[in-house]
Amino acid sequence: MKATSATATAARSRAGGPPSDGPKTTRLRGKDLLGISQLSPEEIVLILDTADAMKEIGARPIKKVPTLRGKTVVNLFFEPSTRTRTSFEIAEKRLSADTLNIASATSSVVKGETLADTALNIMAMAPDLIVLRHAASGAADFLARICRAGIINAGDGAHEHPTQALLDAFTIREHKGGLSRLKVAIVGDLLHSRVLRSNVQLLTKLGADVWVCGPPTMMPPGIERLGVTKTTSIDAAVEGADVIMMLRIQLERMEGAFFPSFREYFAVFGLTPDRVARAQPDVIIMHPGPMNRGVEIASEVADGPYSVILEQVTNGVAVRMAVLYLLAGGIEA
Repeated sequence: MKATSATATAARSRAGGPPSDGPKTTRLRGKDLLGISQLSPEEIVLILDTADAMKEIGARPIKKVPTLRGKTVVNLFFEPSTRTRTSFEIAEKRLSADTLNIASATSSVVKGETLADTALNIMAMAPDLIVLRHAASGAADFLARICRAGIINAGDGAHEHPTQALLDAFTIREHKGGLSRLKVAIVGDLLHSRVLRSNVQLLTKLGADVWVCGPPTMMPPGIERLGVTKTTSIDAAVEGADVIMMLRIQLERMEGAFFPSFREYFAVFGLTPDRVARAQPDVIIMHPGPMNRGVEIASEVADGPYSVILEQVTNGVAVRMAVLYLLAGGIEA
């Protein structure tokens, strides 16, 4: 599915040129990555361009460079994670950083220790970066104010998930040549999704036409003020779409009933082959994972020719390598 040189040139023309054609910057501001809200379009492009170089490392026979040798990164995860935690760890190892993984279930949090005390005790061991996932919105921002180490937000509550949005943009750019003027449909549980919030900010900053779709009970109030088109019709959302991004129902964040049943949800909002046919012929299908097959997406779509879901996972390593490198510094790879 990756564009050939000819189709990529055409896609770049339709998308208004690749982001790398815009203004240049060579560094990120500050020591932390807390959200897409803090990044300028130029900084987003810098991360994506750096990830291009980092992805090549993953194709080498020996997938390791000395870029972050001597740096220490702590992965502090207070919520379950497969893709994000694993890709951060792989990214750190490929850059030769020393890594330490701490899960809440095996830490003193189970004994009543606060997040602040946990972080300050880790800081006493002088790490360079802390990658944090936490159920509370604003947890990463809180740590950034009390820690000397750089903080990377790996997902905080329903607030933001910046590296997911960056890897999504990287994947779109690989296939479409750019993001400007692409129609991107984001469908699913919008209310509880930190992936939605980060992606809306990034995609609109880079000029995409973003449509969001979900049940009225899962539509964040005032979301149209973020520059998106909202609808409760998946057919309208995917009509002519260049990119379709499906979001799972986040039952762990729900209190009360937001829809009658999984079967009815799939009938009204599930992505089926017939609905994919309404999109552009070269549409790409995305999902941040984990997927609920038969709830938000049909298996034949998730595993079909338009799906780039596993490419997102691959690209997540390169993008997180880029973020680690740009925040922690080091010699050129």
